[in-house]
Amino acid sequence: MRTAPANVQNLLEPVISALGYELVGIEYLSQGRGSLLRIYIDHADGINVHDCERVSHQVSGVLDVEEVIRGQYALEVSSPGLDRPLFTKEQFQRFVGSEVNIRLSVAIEGRKKFKGILRGIDDTNVFLHTDDQEFSLPFNAIEKANLVPIF
Repeated sequence: MRTAPANVQNLLEPVISALGYELVGIEYLSQGRGSLLRIYIDHADGINVHDCERVSHQVSGVLDVEEVIRGQYALEVSSPGLDRPLFTKEQFQRFVGSEVNIRLSVAIEGRKKFKGILRGIDDTNVFLHTDDQEFSLPFNAIEKANLVPIF
């Protein structure tokens, strides 16, 4: 997954939790000279622009002081949205039974993209039902995973 380095996650999680939000996950995308640090937050009452601004202000200060990210980067704080990204095994477990899109870093049976019903997860694999087949996808090969929005 395109997650931020562990030291960034470990630094920011207590800061975000102290503000009363759940840290859903952090994406770190290197983009040439600059990078993008995208932080997904959630709350039982939902997330609005004020929440994102509040977290952005606090996180920005911490990142400036700690200097854990080298070079230029853009900071983006967002709600997980309807197509909620899945980062952790606990999040995959929480959404068993939901439809998901999964992109792998390596091909399994000749494909990297899967869309299907999340059946479960164990220590090393995510189980997905798609195209009338069951697939066992290695968790460490998941590049990106999102819920499929229900309208």
